[in-house]
Amino acid sequence: MKTIDFSPLYRSSIGFDRVASLLDASLNSDPNTVAYPPYNIEVLDENRYEIALAVAGFDRSELDIQIEKGVLTVAGKKADDKKDRQYLYRGIANRSFERRFNLADHIEVVDAKISHGLLTIDLVKEIPEAMKPKSITINESTAIEHNEGSEAA
Repeated sequence: MKTIDFSPLYRSSIGFDRVASLLDASLNSDPNTVAYPPYNIEVLDENRYEIALAVAGFDRSELDIQIEKGVLTVAGKKADDKKDRQYLYRGIANRSFERRFNLADHIEVVDAKISHGLLTIDLVKEIPEAMKPKSITINESTAIEHNEGSEAA
């Protein structure tokens, strides 16, 4: 049983419905789709991340990376192999795939490259200036002077 009741969260929080949906989707995902292709997610520093997917056998033209509504989708579409091959053992997965990564707010993809069978996607958290913490200067207090001659008649 993988059901979590998020109703207490909804009663006292506003805007966290996406988080609850993400948690629910991750608990109910098919384990077979998560396993292929193998991947790493690495934290490079406080605001930089890297996703590396093992895409051996895929050419750059067979890979597609897209972002829509906070979801990074990496898809690999293998062209049909026209050759009639006979394998004694086939351990290299040569199938198409689609892998999705939910991105937090303000995460941007800045680069993608393929080398030695690894597709590497670089991500950066770019917080807008308006949302960054700012320091408020405390000014000296000035005494408010009362004019004694301006009393009401």
